[in-house]
Amino acid sequence: MTHPRGSAAKSAALSAALSGAVDLSALKARADASRQQRPAPSAPPPAGGDGPPASSGDAVIEVSEATFQADVVERSLKQLVVVDLWAEWCGPCKQLSPVLERLAAESGGAWVLAKVDVDANPRIAQLFGVQSIPTIVAIAGGQPVDAFSGALPEPQIREWIKSLLDALKDKLPGISDAAGEPAEETEDPRFTEAEDAFERGDFAAAKAAYQRILDAEPANEQAKAALVQVTFAERSAQVDPSAVARADADPKDLDAQLAAADFELSQMQVDEAFNRLIEVVRRTAGDDRNRVREHLVGLFELFDASDERVLKARRNLASALF
Repeated sequence: MTHPRGSAAKSAALSAALSGAVDLSALKARADASRQQRPAPSAPPPAGGDGPPASSGDAVIEVSEATFQADVVERSLKQLVVVDLWAEWCGPCKQLSPVLERLAAESGGAWVLAKVDVDANPRIAQLFGVQSIPTIVAIAGGQPVDAFSGALPEPQIREWIKSLLDALKDKLPGISDAAGEPAEETEDPRFTEAEDAFERGDFAAAKAAYQRILDAEPANEQAKAALVQVTFAERSAQVDPSAVARADADPKDLDAQLAAADFELSQMQVDEAFNRLIEVVRRTAGDDRNRVREHLVGLFELFDASDERVLKARRNLASALF
């Protein structure tokens, strides 16, 4: 990947806000009362307390307010629990959840994914102070220890989980008791081919490799995102840094404006690039305006849809258009 998707600052703020500041016992009385109202179960309850860590067969569990105490709080005393707060109507959730489910199944019981439908369990969402979904919260020792929001790319999620397991392996017996370390990542040779080409600077080969993946799997979000990133990397690598000066000197030169925005974005001057093109949209019309708008929308796709800079720019673009 050439640029991370998702807002690191937003996730860091969420993590800091949750860590050590959420009292998960708030649901315990409610869960206990709910269990007392139900008849005794005919099968043992989900693993919790002194129960064994989850195997790959129960690496993903559905959690409700009634089962939260056993499935999340008590289980987290021995095993890392990653809570996925999602909803059926949430598009990014549908991208993120399958990745989390697969990684949990691969972990060999080192951690478990606890899925919470926020529409069916609003009190759990309120407990964590969730403002947007998907929100992912890591629970260990009965308390949140880290969190992020938005649909991050799989490599970032793998690294996040690995860092948690490394930090907690001496504190949670379920991690060391799992069958070996978390299952070694199986590399997809198709992605390896594309990434190797990108590292060589062979953008055409990288784009072709990602396109072959999409031809076989049109819904592969990782390949879609990577193709967008590689396409931009190829285009921005050809931009003359003097494009910014040329664009500033001649506001009517559309080619210079587009090139300048690409250069600014490649230098991580995100707001400057977005604002430049929004202003061009304001003062153009017809085909010229549409060309600039499409270029700007393409730049948005380099970032997570929930990125605050993108959300702000989309609002400003709408204002410029209408």
